[in-house]
Amino acid sequence: MVSLVQGAAFNKHAALEDCLSGSKTTVDEVGSDDYNRDITPFNQRLQFTPAAIAAPTTVEQIQGAVACGARLGYKVTAKCGGHSYASLGLGGEDGHLIIELDRMSSVKLDTETNLAIVESGARLGHLAAELYAQGNRAISHGTCPGVGISGHVLHGGFGMASHTRGLALDWVNGMDVLLANGTIIHASQTENKDVYWGLLGAGSNFGIVLNYELNTFEAPANVTWFVVNLPLKQNTTVAALESIEDYVLNTQPAELNMRLYATRQFTQLEGTYQGNKTDLEAALEPLLNKTGAKLAASQTVSWIQGLEHFATTKLNQTYPYNQQENFYGKSLELKGLNGAAAKNFADYWFNVAKKETAHWYVQMDFHGGKNSAVWKADPDLTSYAHRDKLYILQFYITTDDTPDTGFKFIDDWASTTTAALEQEDWGMYFNYPDTNLNRTKAQEMYWGKNLAKLQQLKAELDPEELFYYPVSLSPAVEPELV
Repeated sequence: MVSLVQGAAFNKHAALEDCLSGSKTTVDEVGSDDYNRDITPFNQRLQFTPAAIAAPTTVEQIQGAVACGARLGYKVTAKCGGHSYASLGLGGEDGHLIIELDRMSSVKLDTETNLAIVESGARLGHLAAELYAQGNRAISHGTCPGVGISGHVLHGGFGMASHTRGLALDWVNGMDVLLANGTIIHASQTENKDVYWGLLGAGSNFGIVLNYELNTFEAPANVTWFVVNLPLKQNTTVAALESIEDYVLNTQPAELNMRLYATRQFTQLEGTYQGNKTDLEAALEPLLNKTGAKLAASQTVSWIQGLEHFATTKLNQTYPYNQQENFYGKSLELKGLNGAAAKNFADYWFNVAKKETAHWYVQMDFHGGKNSAVWKADPDLTSYAHRDKLYILQFYITTDDTPDTGFKFIDDWASTTTAALEQEDWGMYFNYPDTNLNRTKAQEMYWGKNLAKLQQLKAELDPEELFYYPVSLSPAVEPELV
């Protein structure tokens, strides 16, 4: 019996190889440099083995490869940047057909309309460099240049321009997308609006986006990056957090983009101001006065230099690219961090985290507020479920081959914080995926109030779950007739 099963698996794999060959797409040869690079995960502790890796260079090749997977019963996963914390670009498990998109990364700006057509394998640093070079244009996006546009844009896309300019997905005018049934459609605010809505917030569940039509803005003449030292003690932290919250809610100007960054050794505020140093200092003054924080460093630079400052590496990243870390990460999206929740957060920070010797950090992005472009955007235009949240928190700890201690450290910090909150006051951010969530919980945390509608859309577009991964949307189930 075992030999029959093995034989069937071999024959299925041989059929896949034959089908991919017929589709004229390039396939990574097992053991080749391309294969070894493409299967190497960003998070080293999460290595998965695919059934095959197709590396197309045309839309027709993508269509052909996906058709092979569908016909032969393989789950199909698009991989753009490969930066997923949970290795979801490798399927999040063994045995997927991977569509490696990073050979398709062109960026073409129309300097009359200021619309950009961007292939879905582009990385954020390449996108930024090309938009700037071709027309002094930009979009809002994250800071890591090796992150792929697709995973980033399709699930939110927060970065150091978001308070001023919104999330990355807010700049998507339209998309061409390959659906599970093999057809290609265009999705925009006027065409296939339901698909447009679903893609922008939960896009990895419905198809493979082939290219993006992006609106752009003129890159600012200068920005000022800065670091603020925030000296905290256990008995002052709650008051400091509440002063920060009042500032973010009511005072932080649109031009100011900022986050709190804490490690065992230090705590600081860091960010960029779209303007000069004098105006930055005036914008920060109310917060510094309330918290006793001090501006430690700042420099006014060009837009592209500001991106390079936070990239901490080469900005214009294209194929081939490889970066690895070994870690566990978790997120929270919160409407606020005050009162009992702030005290719980602070007590864990000082009583537990300060004693943890492994490298860890907590990053709290200032996501909302009355002047935030994230809050000003139409919440019903996309399926991003947490636009009403004030903060995005990321908890991160480096791990070794037995990371259970790190899991508990991070999980306990997050659960301690949310223990004092109502469920509607918090969720989680898909772009910092948590490998300790089961599928049911993950869907609730990532997609919240939009979950039922998204599951219905999944049932319509991908009922057989061709585009499946361990925490993907489950299709809505029609109620049984009694």
